[in-house]
Amino acid sequence: MKIYIVSGLGADFKVLERIEFPKHYELIFIDWLIPEKNEPFDAYVKRMADKVDDSEPFCLLGYSFGGIIVQEINLLKPAEKVVILGSIKSDKEKSRFIRTGEVTKIPRILPVGLFNDKAANVYAVIRKLFDPKNPKLLQYFKVRDPYYLKWSVEKVSEWKFEENPNVIQILGDKDIVFPIRYSNPDYVIKGGTHLFPATKSKEVSKILNEVFCEKQ
Repeated sequence: MKIYIVSGLGADFKVLERIEFPKHYELIFIDWLIPEKNEPFDAYVKRMADKVDDSEPFCLLGYSFGGIIVQEINLLKPAEKVVILGSIKSDKEKSRFIRTGEVTKIPRILPVGLFNDKAANVYAVIRKLFDPKNPKLLQYFKVRDPYYLKWSVEKVSEWKFEENPNVIQILGDKDIVFPIRYSNPDYVIKGGTHLFPATKSKEVSKILNEVFCEKQ
């Protein structure tokens, strides 16, 4: 069976490369697409979903913003299992910081130039303060198209979604992007920051092997 995987906002799959998935699964990585000008979120999700072959059973896995995307894809093409890492199951799990962006619409009015490469680098340096075990944080964030980054921040803040109880959620207890206090995850990674798939890969690998190897 295939597992279709979507990584985090601006991240390539390097952040997930240390995870050992069950060997009898085929991994299919779905690369981020650059949104078209003023492209609606549902249209973007459909383009991402086009890469999923639903003629046979499959699973979905998403990290961070990718967790949001795979849950949306699941509405179009239902999967056998959906697993999200460092992500949220519904808009009710948004942090106060993200809710502020939703209410004030600030992300929408921010200039695209704020998301240029220089700004992205500054943002990454700040993030290091919260994840000192990853001094080379920038190696994980490769998709730096300013329009894509601005669009993604807007969509995270605006996201509305009813929780699907069948979605399996794995969160780190030190995550500052999606704080665990707003969620009730199925699995908790002790000491895990938002980058726990990279820093706690052994724990994540063990959980994923349990999840994907258990009978439906």
